[in-house]
Amino acid sequence: MAEWFLYLPQSRLGITDLVERSQAAEASGFDGVAFLDHVETPMAPATPIWEAMTVATWIAAHTERVRLGHLVLCDSFRHPAVLAKQAVTLAEASGGRFELGLGSGSMPDELAKFDLSTSSPAARITALGETLAMLKDYWGASENRDVVQVPTPTRPIPIMLGGTGPRMLELVREHADWWNLPATKVDKLQEYLPSIGSARVSVQQMVGFVRDGVDRETIIDKSRRWFGHLGPGLVCGAAGELIEYFAGLERLGAERFYVWFADFAPVESIAEFGHSVIAAYPR
Repeated sequence: MAEWFLYLPQSRLGITDLVERSQAAEASGFDGVAFLDHVETPMAPATPIWEAMTVATWIAAHTERVRLGHLVLCDSFRHPAVLAKQAVTLAEASGGRFELGLGSGSMPDELAKFDLSTSSPAARITALGETLAMLKDYWGASENRDVVQVPTPTRPIPIMLGGTGPRMLELVREHADWWNLPATKVDKLQEYLPSIGSARVSVQQMVGFVRDGVDRETIIDKSRRWFGHLGPGLVCGAAGELIEYFAGLERLGAERFYVWFADFAPVESIAEFGHSVIAAYPR
């Protein structure tokens, strides 16, 4: 049975907009909401963006059921000891609804600009592996008892890692409960499955959703102009077409979908997608 998360980048939107969209997702059958983690908006640095953990905490306080996560938190932004404490706090405050998504950092220029890191990609992967090991120490899940933080998690905090490089996949096999396939590589899902160990599979997917009563060609044209660079990561269509598309990914092994709306997820799109596409799947 597939899980459905709304991927809701907290850029270009006000805090009230994020709350409304998250509550709409909860009411429409989504299982979770996920945010991104950047200091400035990718490819649009003048566009406002909100801090990732604060947004997740605020949304947790304004929802009751949906899980909260990120695609993905940047390892370089937070010291592992602080990240461990933040994760436990949010997990407990939300009643166990927080999942920790982590990555090594996708924008080296951003890291350098804000004096966060000038490390090479390989060094950042190494640092991520060290963070993952330290989280186990801090949470009391290893034999190193000297640095255990209290309180420890009352229930396991799921770890989700994103990426497809060989060294990242090593970390997935060793540490991850979930592995996320980036949108641009959706068509290569089967190629990566032998390399992820026991991690469960999620897929990030941009959707040009043709709602009832809207002009199909206008929606598809606009979605392709804005997000055609995602290649296979963009799928366009009405509810019936999307039901068939996601069912195909599920047959290939996907267990969770991070749905990213090309129209920037107005409440109407979220609600109709939930009541038509998600509702078509067994729950």
